[in-house]
Amino acid sequence: MAVKEMRMASAATDPELACPIGPVVDIVFSRWTTPILWSLHAHGRQRFVELERRIARITPKVLTQRLRQLERDGLVVRTYHPEVPPRVEYEISELGRSLAPLFAHLAEWAADNLDKVEQSRHDYDADSA
Repeated sequence: MAVKEMRMASAATDPELACPIGPVVDIVFSRWTTPILWSLHAHGRQRFVELERRIARITPKVLTQRLRQLERDGLVVRTYHPEVPPRVEYEISELGRSLAPLFAHLAEWAADNLDKVEQSRHDYDADSA
């Protein structure tokens, strides 16, 4: 049975699998994945230190973990240059680049709606007080 068929069969019995975008959300929207992909898409190939500077609040340990996971998922390409000292660069893959329209739609939604979300939160908190 193909992976897609197995997921569809499991979705009928597992509520977490019922949403077809669940796995995508898990891959792409974890805490630091979006800023990493955004930075690589916007600024091109970067060394670890450049990414670390652009994503100021991320720790080196977490950046390393996320980059490894993104490389494993095929969203980031790691290039090792055997020089002295060694140089490693990261860039967004074609698969990662294919997420650009999704990010563009989300950025547009944010620009159009985040003020409404903030107002709703304010109203809710005022009613609860």
